[in-house]
Amino acid sequence: MGDTTLSQEEINALFNDAAASQGSSAPSDGDLTDNEKDTIGEVANISMGTAATTLFSLVNKKVEISTPVVSVSTWSNIADEYVRPCVMVKIGYTKGLNGTNVLVLKENDVKIITDLMMGGDGSNTDGEIGELHLSAISEAMNQMMGSSATSLSSMLNKMVDISPPSSDLIDMSESLDGAEVDDFLRGNFIKIEFKLLIGDLIDSKIMQLYPIELAKEMCGDITSNMESDSASTVDDNAFDPQPAPQAAPQAEPQLAPQPEAQPAPQPMAGQPMMAQPMMAPPPQQQYNVQQAQFTSFTPGYVPTFSAENIDLIMDVPLEVTVELGRTHKSIHDILDFAPGTIIELNKIAGEPIDVLVNGKFVAKGEVVVIEEAFGIRITEIMK
Repeated sequence: MGDTTLSQEEINALFNDAAASQGSSAPSDGDLTDNEKDTIGEVANISMGTAATTLFSLVNKKVEISTPVVSVSTWSNIADEYVRPCVMVKIGYTKGLNGTNVLVLKENDVKIITDLMMGGDGSNTDGEIGELHLSAISEAMNQMMGSSATSLSSMLNKMVDISPPSSDLIDMSESLDGAEVDDFLRGNFIKIEFKLLIGDLIDSKIMQLYPIELAKEMCGDITSNMESDSASTVDDNAFDPQPAPQAAPQAEPQLAPQPEAQPAPQPMAGQPMMAQPMMAPPPQQQYNVQQAQFTSFTPGYVPTFSAENIDLIMDVPLEVTVELGRTHKSIHDILDFAPGTIIELNKIAGEPIDVLVNGKFVAKGEVVVIEEAFGIRITEIMK
């Protein structure tokens, strides 16, 4: 995915067609006009393009999100489309906009995305969705919608910020009105449907649900920005500055007439020829020239350094780390940690421990006790 940052002129151009006949269309699909649906579709298209770039960096797979399809829907309608349990990610706007939006993802898609984020190949989709899956998809949506909010800020010409997302596994067939997710799902709301492709692993659909009031607020902000830009353009064209007076042409400088060369006077008969005076050559500049001297690169040559050079960095602090041992654990094992859990390391009892300086292995030593603190006695310097 490439850079999706757009200039204000490019953003305005995307909405010219949608706003060309603003107010002429009759309301359709409830309270949303066709022009407002087109505007919301353009907003979602730009925002999700930015979000797809962010998701690509998280899963390291090619991500494509298709052109959105905008409609007005109800909870019962989307429950028929998503009969299986699905993951709903709720994101609230804390600055710039008032309301929330909900992203709906299929259960298996969340498992694949989580596995890719953990460094897997996307094939580990066994078992039920747990807290690990919900935490991972919340972090993915946090970064995706954060970049989407940046795009919204450019389109709406104001700062837009979001709250941390919350994810839940919802069975729509058991919920009657969606109130357990958000109150706006009780009635009509905006449904924006995208086709999601991630490599050859996911070929699915995701949905973004908006309150109708939030959608109208965004459309109003975009229309106001476009009207302001149009008025600014008209004012700029109306301003007709007086042409600057042209500077009078400067008279060409008249060169003083050069005296014509007079022929040398010829001597009269009987008079001796006089010698013409000669101009002395300019004095030559003196340069100090000497043969270049080069350092001999004979075998065994060792350059000498002044002790003052090392003194310049003597007070630079370095981090010294004493490593008792290491081990590898799976995420499942780490989640099972509790007070009293014993972790076996790769060091044998009595074996020298490692001393690292700024992460580089420099020495070995043994643990000692100095009064009430631990210390390390160096036993071997590594070369």
